[in-house]
Amino acid sequence: MAIVVPALAVAVVLAIAAFFVVREASRIAERPPPALFDMDDAYQWVVRHVPDDVAATLTPADVRRILDLQLEYFKRRGVAVNGSSANPPGPVVVGGAETVDYILERAAATGEGYIPEQVYAVVETQLAYLRAIGAVGPAARRPDRPSPGQAPEIPPGDSPSA
Repeated sequence: MAIVVPALAVAVVLAIAAFFVVREASRIAERPPPALFDMDDAYQWVVRHVPDDVAATLTPADVRRILDLQLEYFKRRGVAVNGSSANPPGPVVVGGAETVDYILERAAATGEGYIPEQVYAVVETQLAYLRAIGAVGPAARRPDRPSPGQAPEIPPGDSPSA
């Protein structure tokens, strides 16, 4: 009897612990926690991974300035938040010509001149980092274009045989 009671107590504790572990695992599987962005980690990652031809034309301070301007752009678009505000309604597109144009304009306004190729390389490397940490999803598809391997939808009355 002296062994049964402690063994039963250990079994109950283990059962309770297993219940909580399974519950939390299923909760995280359904809704993973948001990715945490650390600017210093991002900066170090981008400096290490930016293409060599661009790295030869930019200083680390230039890379940091471009990343700061990109983060400023993200904040203006409503995608860089500290967790206290709601998510923006609908998908938000980041990257590409609009982001680069913003960075070039802001950099020129502060007296720093970059060429689009430099900014594109840093922005694309930063987006690769954001994908790697799970902060950015895959590229969005235009709703009017079919997915690869999918036939385009034909509106009613526009069938090829009509």
